[in-house]
Amino acid sequence: MGFREKVADLVNGFLAEREDLFLIETKISPSQDITVVLDGDNGVTIQDCLDASRAIEFNLDREEEDFSLQVMSAGLSEPLVTPRQFRKNIEREIEVWLNNDEEIKGELAAVSETDFTLILRYRRPKIVGKGKEDVVEERKISYNDIKKALVVVKF
Repeated sequence: MGFREKVADLVNGFLAEREDLFLIETKISPSQDITVVLDGDNGVTIQDCLDASRAIEFNLDREEEDFSLQVMSAGLSEPLVTPRQFRKNIEREIEVWLNNDEEIKGELAAVSETDFTLILRYRRPKIVGKGKEDVVEERKISYNDIKKALVVVKF
């Protein structure tokens, strides 16, 4: 078993014991720098990162492979990439950039394995008469149609 496969097995073994956490990404550089990015249904604590780091590091032999390991949580500025990440952010405002360069901002209302639904709220000119009217519209978007999706952070 190669180094990459062994790291993947250790990460998957840890996540099998912690069903509230899920993997976003594992990167291994040519110089054996391992980066594991986790997310969780209820967030990721420092202790979660320590536990994952120990589960990986203590089962790799530094005599066989020289490596560095970094385990971290997906930050607020990181894009949403999995349906599970979208699901945990239901009722939050997200900003989505589509493949056709359209930019949409709305409240995440529903999530499935293939797409998600945003509630868009905006004002537009009235169809009849003068002035503007408030519009609430639902828009279903396929994961295949997006370049990037980010949670909108409000202070």
